[in-house]
Amino acid sequence: MSEKRKRRWGDRRDGRYVRELPGLQAIMAHLMPNRTDAEVYLNDKIDATELMKYLEAKNGPDADYKMTIFHCAITALARMVKERPLMNRFIQGHRTYERYEISLSFVCKRRFTDHAEEALMVLVPKETDTVNEIGKKIVGDVMETRKSEHSTGGVDALMDTLKKLPRPLLMLVVRIIRYLDFWGKNPSFITEGDPNYTTILVSNLGSIKCPAVYHHLNNYGTNSIMVTIGTLHKEEVLMEDGHKEVRDIVDIGATLDERIADGFYFARSLKLVKYIFAHPELLEQPLNVPSGFEYK
Repeated sequence: MSEKRKRRWGDRRDGRYVRELPGLQAIMAHLMPNRTDAEVYLNDKIDATELMKYLEAKNGPDADYKMTIFHCAITALARMVKERPLMNRFIQGHRTYERYEISLSFVCKRRFTDHAEEALMVLVPKETDTVNEIGKKIVGDVMETRKSEHSTGGVDALMDTLKKLPRPLLMLVVRIIRYLDFWGKNPSFITEGDPNYTTILVSNLGSIKCPAVYHHLNNYGTNSIMVTIGTLHKEEVLMEDGHKEVRDIVDIGATLDERIADGFYFARSLKLVKYIFAHPELLEQPLNVPSGFEYK
């Protein structure tokens, strides 16, 4: 999404080497070399009352497709990352990098059955995209994926091929892949379409009636943020003026690599997502238009 700078020594194919770091943050990448060593978990509730009113008006009889909370959440997260660039960083090989583009990924069940296969899906929005373009893209990709019971290409097909290797050979191949991953030299046919190489990996647990649970990060790849979205439910809320009101609430969980930013930055980023849910008209604006949120 962002304009690519001229690559310099130390840059990766998927990110710019961040040299201007405070000493503590630079050393943390060595003190805690594994992403799973540096996990922080946030769990909160988001008021989705205004968003539900927006969706009710949006999903009228003339709508081309049904827009959902998930489509809006993906758009809100993309807007947040666009406005909060430190959320688009990752650490690999003991170094901090900033991605050239924003990417979001999620897993899609080909069928809602116990033994149905899962497909890995990646979305790279354009700066001019709104919730309308993003929603259409998600719906189109999911429908295309569900046309087949099995993987038809990309990283899914690659994994199906690798699993057939004898165990010693598979162990060697994976070791080589992880070595190349450390140095940022994995070929694009391995990384493209892999959620482990995206800005945010989103799990829409609400679609299967589950709460927003904790989900770990992975040491492999570059993904620094894992978000789970729970079920929509009614809950009595104490409003700012002191009265109680029943509101539409969505639980959200986020696991983050604490080495990419500090807790203050994370907290403000979550507040921005809440603000977008409370002002869904922002979803109709291109991602590169500032939200106008006042960071107090």
